[in-house]
Amino acid sequence: MRLDRGSNGALRWSALWGKPSKGETRSSALWGKGGRGFLATLTLATALALPVGALAGGSDQGYYGRQLRAFVPADLAQAARANPGRIFSVIVQSRGSTGSVASDVDDAADATLTKRDALKRRFSTMGSVSAKLTGAAVLKLASKKSVLSITPDAPIVLSSYTSTEAWPYAASVTRFWGSSTPAPTIAIVDSGIDANRTDFGGRIVADVKMTQLANNSPGDGRGHGTFVAGIAAGSAPGKAGASPQSKIVSIDVMDDKGMAMTSDVIAAADWILKNKDTYGIRVANFSLHSSTPASILWDPLDAAVERLWFGGVVVVAAAGNYGLPGGPSGVQYAPGNDPFVITVGAVDLDGSPLWTRDDQAAPWSAYGYTLDGFAKPEIAAPGRYMVGPIPVGATLGLEKPQNMRGAHYMQLSGTSFAAPIVAGAAAQILAAHPSWTPNQVKGALMVTAKHLPEALPLSVGVGEVNGWAAANAWQPPNANAALNQFVVSASNGSDKVFDVASWASTAQASASWASASWSDASWASASWASSSYEDNAEDEPGVSPDATLAPADDVYAAELEAGFDLDGDGLVGAPPASDPPPDPLTLP
Repeated sequence: MRLDRGSNGALRWSALWGKPSKGETRSSALWGKGGRGFLATLTLATALALPVGALAGGSDQGYYGRQLRAFVPADLAQAARANPGRIFSVIVQSRGSTGSVASDVDDAADATLTKRDALKRRFSTMGSVSAKLTGAAVLKLASKKSVLSITPDAPIVLSSYTSTEAWPYAASVTRFWGSSTPAPTIAIVDSGIDANRTDFGGRIVADVKMTQLANNSPGDGRGHGTFVAGIAAGSAPGKAGASPQSKIVSIDVMDDKGMAMTSDVIAAADWILKNKDTYGIRVANFSLHSSTPASILWDPLDAAVERLWFGGVVVVAAAGNYGLPGGPSGVQYAPGNDPFVITVGAVDLDGSPLWTRDDQAAPWSAYGYTLDGFAKPEIAAPGRYMVGPIPVGATLGLEKPQNMRGAHYMQLSGTSFAAPIVAGAAAQILAAHPSWTPNQVKGALMVTAKHLPEALPLSVGVGEVNGWAAANAWQPPNANAALNQFVVSASNGSDKVFDVASWASTAQASASWASASWSDASWASASWASSSYEDNAEDEPGVSPDATLAPADDVYAAELEAGFDLDGDGLVGAPPASDPPPDPLTLP
């Protein structure tokens, strides 16, 4: 079922943020020991010391009928015998000095090669040279007692990662996978992570339990956090995540039913802020949301993630799965409602990862205005029919056995799995630009986002994430410039906080307080708008610090698609009209 695009005329342009100029379709954005192992090693070491004939499985006599005394890999020796006139690029190690091996190379070099052509480079510290020699010269040189080894001067290939999934290509993160630059640590605030899985290759550097709830198994009893971490930073063959080089910090705030207490999530944010330098944390992913509508005027979780943001940590939050297929639902829950953080919606790729003209927001992906008048999400990423790792026996797999893909992977849909793509992309951006602030990372992601012409206005923010382009953005705009005048010193004199009272007072007094803040920001072309603060601020209820939270994928995303083909092979039916999406406040 595809969505109708609707009319751009339904947009609410705000005097607070300004209208787009003529001809533009996206206005200036808001915010904006021995044993067998020892014997095997000894056997290998002995084999490496054998003459080349023994290793090659053929005669131990060389090209000139003399024994090959140097080590030569079997494939090189065979190729040299078969092609005596072919030129080979090799590295020759001497049992003596560099000078002696250079002389040996000169003596063995074919008469058709000048000395300069044959001898390419000397390595004085290790008694070796690089050279270009014919096959005949390689075999002649290998017969000399003074030569230790002749090995190919082969290209060095960086370790790489692979994926059989579509989303890494759609999100343009695969080009990062060959990089040798270390990426910063990503904190996953979720249900924990199964650290024993090969998906993470021993890169989980801290495992912190924060949940106060009793129904919580060691590791990840729910499975949600392992899935999220796999998307953000997995490295298993065929299932690489957005930033497979990143180290991971797991902070368990959910029980085995996928529930959490707001106070535990706040404690997680507090822990990250205190330990970010110890573990190198630059990105924090929150694939969860409060179950109580919230205003930034008094919500403690919003305040907690803002402190992280001001402390140099890029905060990525899921928009939520309570969206309406026909129009905006609003984004009313913390932390995704916070104007500073990067809120992520889910895109349906419609089976074509490299073709964006048919991409739209998934029908359950929340979007619209927060209760304080900020448009959310800022950006979107693939989030439908996602495959990720899950621990054996996790409650998610037991609840949805039809979604399992073998014993160790599962397919699910939700903004929970779009958010870690952006978190991983943010880590890769910071690997390339370690001095960038969260505001710059957000700006780079927004200014390079791919326009989705078929998406409903506001549903995907400024567009779909383009990780590689974002990392190559030049002088990205400050995505929160309009709000920075309200970021002040905290009472301790060292930290920063958002002065919401001052912001509210200013916004109410002047609808154009930030009208010029985005004149230098180019967000490409798509529909983007915001309503004013005073439209929604009156009678806004607060949120108790002990309110419960539900995972932003809310698991019911799969239930919403019960009439769809979960294998992604095509549409087989739509959910009946009599079966509306479940109320997010009553989810398990």
